[in-house]
Amino acid sequence: MAEGRSAGGINSSAETSDDVVDEQTAVLVYRPRSADTLVGLRVRERIKRTGLVLRGVFLALWVGQWLVPTVGRGSIDAFSTVLFVFVVLMVWGYPRLQAAHVQRIVGWQGEYRATVSQAGITCRSDHSTLIQKWSVFQGYRETAGHFVLLSRDPNIMCLDVLPKRGAQEAEDLDRLRAILDQHTTRM
Repeated sequence: MAEGRSAGGINSSAETSDDVVDEQTAVLVYRPRSADTLVGLRVRERIKRTGLVLRGVFLALWVGQWLVPTVGRGSIDAFSTVLFVFVVLMVWGYPRLQAAHVQRIVGWQGEYRATVSQAGITCRSDHSTLIQKWSVFQGYRETAGHFVLLSRDPNIMCLDVLPKRGAQEAEDLDRLRAILDQHTTRM
């Protein structure tokens, strides 16, 4: 019999590792919401700052495009005004659209069980299991209601958002914070 295999030939340690809860493990059980994703996107935006700068420049250009002809003519052009309002709403609403799209992708999977341990993060639903080692993450940021883990890639394309509402006990949040501080940096 091979090491780490059960009599059936399946590695049972990976299947039960998130079921073992001790002082070095924190478990969060939650249903994802689009507001969770929006918090993660805002945290990423604040850390990267590129998106904020680009959106600010884009918005300033549109304000100029609308303001210069309006002042030059002395009257407001209806088409330019409608287009300007549309652009402002799109710039403001884009993160919310992204969050709603992510919710459509993950929301149907139901309840999630995130187990944070010395080995990494295991997130399990009825339909999937995702195991991530600590080497995937560059750090985390804590908000009032969430822990947002940021991937190591330069564009921070992967976010893990762990809502605090998923903690069963207050001690779970303290354990989670201690584990995160041990394996990643607070940003």
